[in-house]
Amino acid sequence: MLDLFTICSLLDPVNPRWELLQGKKVAIVGDILHSRVARSNLWSLLASGAEVHLAAPPTLLPQLFSNWGRDTHPQGKLVLHWELAPALAGADFVMTLRLQTERMRAHLLPSLREYHHNFGLTHDRLQLCQPQVKVLHPGPVNRGVEISSELMDDPAFSLIPAQVTSGIAVRMALLYLVGVGNQQLN
Repeated sequence: MLDLFTICSLLDPVNPRWELLQGKKVAIVGDILHSRVARSNLWSLLASGAEVHLAAPPTLLPQLFSNWGRDTHPQGKLVLHWELAPALAGADFVMTLRLQTERMRAHLLPSLREYHHNFGLTHDRLQLCQPQVKVLHPGPVNRGVEISSELMDDPAFSLIPAQVTSGIAVRMALLYLVGVGNQQLN
């Protein structure tokens, strides 16, 4: 929820809403296999009509993801990539995910350096995207692995600070609603 709120608030700060995502290309890059964030964003982005491109090495993006949401969210589009460039081409938003090495029992990657070389986000790689592309990361971040420190700290591209702020606001709103809901039952 907070990632969608962050994106929609950027697209229309006065009236953020899901419809703004319709037709937008969103690339989700990284450890999709182990990520709860990828799954929840995948469902909500497809439901809003976004075009979602998942990119990761084959060991972190199994073929089973190719059918996710097609029956329940036909208005969205889902594409899988085992290379980064086609996923980034023309993207409006790029979300990179933390490598969850603590969940990797098998050797799913040759090395972190090779992963960064093939899938790490940098300013150079963003040249494939739309000029106004924005980058998200749900945190915590492995700097220099999923994303370069320079890109992460660049306010022209990075929505990461806005995600933190949105996370606080969305959680506070949900807790308030849960509390109010409990009071109305009594």
